[in-house]
Amino acid sequence: MVCGGHGVEVTRTRSTLTTDLLLLAVAVVWGSSYLAAKDVAAVTPVVVALALRYAISAIALVPLVAVRRRPSLPELRSGLVLGCTQAAVLTLETFGVAHTSATNAGLIISLTVVFTPVLSNAWSRTWLPAPFFVAAALAVVGVGLLVSGHGFRTPNWGDALMLAAAGVRAVHVTLIGELTRSHQIDTLTLTTIQTVVGALILGAVALPQLTRHAEALSPASWARLAYLALICSVFAFLVQTWAVRRTSPSRASLLMGTEPLWAVTIGICIGGERLTALAAAGAALIIIATFAGQRIERRHSKGGAKVSRETAATLAQADEALPATMKNSQADGSSSLISAQKN
Repeated sequence: MVCGGHGVEVTRTRSTLTTDLLLLAVAVVWGSSYLAAKDVAAVTPVVVALALRYAISAIALVPLVAVRRRPSLPELRSGLVLGCTQAAVLTLETFGVAHTSATNAGLIISLTVVFTPVLSNAWSRTWLPAPFFVAAALAVVGVGLLVSGHGFRTPNWGDALMLAAAGVRAVHVTLIGELTRSHQIDTLTLTTIQTVVGALILGAVALPQLTRHAEALSPASWARLAYLALICSVFAFLVQTWAVRRTSPSRASLLMGTEPLWAVTIGICIGGERLTALAAAGAALIIIATFAGQRIERRHSKGGAKVSRETAATLAQADEALPATMKNSQADGSSSLISAQKN
């Protein structure tokens, strides 16, 4: 019995380690995507790079969905809206990273972690605790230090576009929650529809120059595009979906939240980028503030869920304590009210 229990524990530990490593791999490839996108944008127009990236992703994803079932109407409606917002995010990101460093891009986009709960709570008309807004303010100060690494100045277009991308990504994430809340929607199907919509939009925009620039791309640029489409998009999505179901949301959030750390590491070690002391202080402040904001928001959400469960339990106990005659009169009153509303 002891050996059997030990074997189960070892298997569980190995499974947890595998899941953690895969989620960490997702964070690494996402962190590396900024340098890869910057390199591609340096040799071809941004809209062409995006159109080709979307096309490669769509070619890989469509067969996975085609063999399963036809998309439902809610999936098609949601995918159409989210495909437009996702295309806007990637367009802003790619134009942004073309005019700033991969390090700055990876750090500024991480502000989505702070923006999303604010937008989501504003949508639902609930308030986050004060410490969250302190963390958000510190993150904004960190961005100011980061973009002023060589002296305080007006942020360049690339930094401004990455900040806009973080805001639009927060809208995109919030819309995912709102549009899918009341429907049974398959994640893979929804992602595929978004990808096809993005491929059609950006393909149409890039069409006049698509063939000419695609033919001029070097094998190295095609390899980077394939990496962005198949590894940073398709592989990362599939692994994330598989792994998140096998761990806790907080653990997954913590591991994938290391994305800006990898963006900085890869930008400096591989891209040859440099951070001044002021910019490094800003980078550290962004990372600390976003992690703190995540933790505060997660604790606040858990507290709200706990209160809701306790309230529901209290109401159930009170209902059980009611005399049968009172329950019957309540039911009669409810029926009368429904009848009056129908009439």
